[in-house]
Amino acid sequence: MILDRYMVKHFIPVFIFASFMFVTLLCLIDLFLNLVHYLNYEAPFSEIMKASYYYIPKSFSLALPISLLFASAYTLGDLSARNELTSVISSGIPFWRLSFSFMVIGLLASVFAFFFEDIIVIPTFKEKNTITRTLRHQKQVEKNSDIVVKTRDGNRIYSVDYYDSNNQTLNGVSIVERDEEGGFMSQIRAPVARWNGEHWLFSNAYIYEWEDRLLRVHALPPVTDYTEEPDIFGRSSVDAADLSAREAALLVKDLKTAGLPYADAQADYYHRFSFSTVSFIVIILSISMGGRFRKNIMLMSLLTSLIAAVIFYVMEMLSMMMAKLGYILPVIGAWFPVVFFSILGLVLVRYAKT
Repeated sequence: MILDRYMVKHFIPVFIFASFMFVTLLCLIDLFLNLVHYLNYEAPFSEIMKASYYYIPKSFSLALPISLLFASAYTLGDLSARNELTSVISSGIPFWRLSFSFMVIGLLASVFAFFFEDIIVIPTFKEKNTITRTLRHQKQVEKNSDIVVKTRDGNRIYSVDYYDSNNQTLNGVSIVERDEEGGFMSQIRAPVARWNGEHWLFSNAYIYEWEDRLLRVHALPPVTDYTEEPDIFGRSSVDAADLSAREAALLVKDLKTAGLPYADAQADYYHRFSFSTVSFIVIILSISMGGRFRKNIMLMSLLTSLIAAVIFYVMEMLSMMMAKLGYILPVIGAWFPVVFFSILGLVLVRYAKT
């Protein structure tokens, strides 16, 4: 316990300093990338600072893994340079036990990263993007148009020109009903459909259906059978990466219900959980290299840790791409790099040469 407190005491100041430096650097990079557009449109200084303020949580989320990696590598290198690392190991304490406090920090940081991303980063980053688009006079691309949604195992197909999420209305609605064999049963066409809290109300709607082997058209009587939730039309056109974990889960469920491709969204949903473990992964990779060098320990530990982290990110990118293309299961694409590097890092820590 005394050793753990000693390690944490040396680790925390370095981590705070590294986080501050990396967050400041990321905020400055974002500011200078947009500065020309801000100046061209004479954006108010207060609004520019507001956009930078809302970017701080996102920049901290990005800086957290690299700050942990730098702090752990620097701490081990500094202890080794002062021969404290050698003294502790010579007393019979194994290297993995010496680094146990770092692993706990990495695990706690991963849990924190998930909830921090889900609760704080996503809404603040959306607000930052909204302010940036306003200052740059950019129009947001509307995603709620030309929507196709399948329900009831694909036997009911909605085709919507535009979904108004604010008023919960469907514009330019066409609904095709099919039988169990996929044959045509009827089609409803309406310029507008409004959600009343329980079902859709159609205005000036007509229905085409078979009568005596002839396809006839007549005015649609009041119906209460169309109870698909409005959110299914909004969530079907959004990116899972822009949603909280709960909303992303609902998106995957909606896409499955609608009979639409959902591998992309499901991979992003699983990635929300797996990516939060990056903090633990980089800590493991850093301390696994901490006892393997006799010269230039801090530099070599940091360099090898960064190389391993780059390999991890590349492997993760490739596995996620394969999952979204359908070559592997989404859960495998999201978690394979995490499991592989976790096992590799723990083995290296356990058998580190000291």
